[in-house]
Amino acid sequence: MGGDSLRKRAETYDAQMHVLIATTGVLSPEPAVEFTRHLLGQHGRVTVTTVIEVPRGFLDTLRSEGWHPLTEEYEVADSDDAVIGRYVEERGRRLTEPVIAALKSAGIEAATVFREGGDPAGTISQLAEDLDVDVVLLGATRQIFDQSAWESVSARVMIESGRPVLVLPPGRQEQQDPEEALE
Repeated sequence: MGGDSLRKRAETYDAQMHVLIATTGVLSPEPAVEFTRHLLGQHGRVTVTTVIEVPRGFLDTLRSEGWHPLTEEYEVADSDDAVIGRYVEERGRRLTEPVIAALKSAGIEAATVFREGGDPAGTISQLAEDLDVDVVLLGATRQIFDQSAWESVSARVMIESGRPVLVLPPGRQEQQDPEEALE
């Protein structure tokens, strides 16, 4: 669905558009904010999400290295789920912070939802369903038009979510070959 179609859909529903922005921390905040602003209208809402994979063996590593949340009291007796939940929350906040800050500076309030999962595309698609969002906005981390792109999180969310998906390409600096940037 093209940008004009999404904008018309937002206008039809009196700008009650719900945008889900999914990021792994590499989504360029500025284009995400601009597209979101156009989609929202005056009464829309935004949810920003990221999916954190936490292998269960990682819990032993967390405990053995003395990891603890930076913002809360931590007790060794906490359940595994509580420790993992705190880790997902802390890591999620760090990964989404650039997008949240850019939205906030543009005057757009956003809710956050952090999910644990080993399948980012499936988790994002399920969250889109759970939140009944109108559009999912995510960033491309690979070239869009090569064979591997159809195995990407972006492509799978387009296929699995059954919702319009807006995929933003990486910014020019992000696309540049690191060796070329040094020349």
